[in-house]
Amino acid sequence: MKETLIDLRAWRQFVAVAEELHFGRAALRLHMTQPPVTQAIAQLEKTLEVQLFDRTRRRVVLTAAGEALLPEVRELLARAQALPARARAAAAGEVGRVRLAFVSTIGFDQLPGWVRAFREHSPQVVLELVEATGDVQLRDLARSAIDAGLMLHSPGFAPPGLHHLRVVVEPMVLALPEHHPLASAPQLPWEAVLGEPLVIFPRRIAPSLHDAVFGLYHAAGRLPVVAQEAIQMQTIVNLVSAGLGLAWVPESVMQFRRPGVIYRTPDPAGGRGPKRPAAPLCETSLVWLEGDGQPALERFVDFVRAQLAGS
Repeated sequence: MKETLIDLRAWRQFVAVAEELHFGRAALRLHMTQPPVTQAIAQLEKTLEVQLFDRTRRRVVLTAAGEALLPEVRELLARAQALPARARAAAAGEVGRVRLAFVSTIGFDQLPGWVRAFREHSPQVVLELVEATGDVQLRDLARSAIDAGLMLHSPGFAPPGLHHLRVVVEPMVLALPEHHPLASAPQLPWEAVLGEPLVIFPRRIAPSLHDAVFGLYHAAGRLPVVAQEAIQMQTIVNLVSAGLGLAWVPESVMQFRRPGVIYRTPDPAGGRGPKRPAAPLCETSLVWLEGDGQPALERFVDFVRAQLAGS
């Protein structure tokens, strides 16, 4: 059989006859006369090369083929009827998909609550989450593998060419092994900190933040001794617990309670010598491509703005 498109009107006529089991009543229901309905069903059967109704002068009944087809056609018509409303909802961002990448630090605090609240706010928008570092997020944004990202950088150093919404600015703190001599010191002076081995993330994943940490050492005329690099903040804290060194981490990481690790803020005026600069600040931003024109994404961004305004 040659495949032929069948318009919805023919399917509506089929359903009317199947439910009424009478061509005259079906015609009245469709606000038509009987001959066009009879002709339409005959044409439909010819197109399908299948008999849908057994007809006699006294009765009309569905054939096995007609019985099998009826629920499928009802579903087809229901979905067709829903299409205009769905199109309007999609244009308004009420349905769709947002692929959101995020750094682990936002997952300690804001993100879980936002996900729950957004699903309640927009239940027909699918929020797909993937944990990724900043370099991976930028790559995936460029190739449209994600729609938005929550990433770390120094304040004022959001990636260029992207829309940018500040989520939080927080100081960085030091993660130290619990039994390190500095862990119980009354103060945590810079000179003592600067001489310790450092566990840090690679520069490629957050260049501005990496440079801010190194800038502390350079300002004191020192070069940091990097004992180990690691990508995820949880891994960095785990390496600190193993005694590999100290680590600068965003303050939100303090919610990751790893046994064997304590968090402290060094005292810029502690110890002898000149006052040292304060600990670096870390910004988490929501970023997305300029001119993306995705209603569901715009809805999510507006939602985040509202959450930040209300916090």
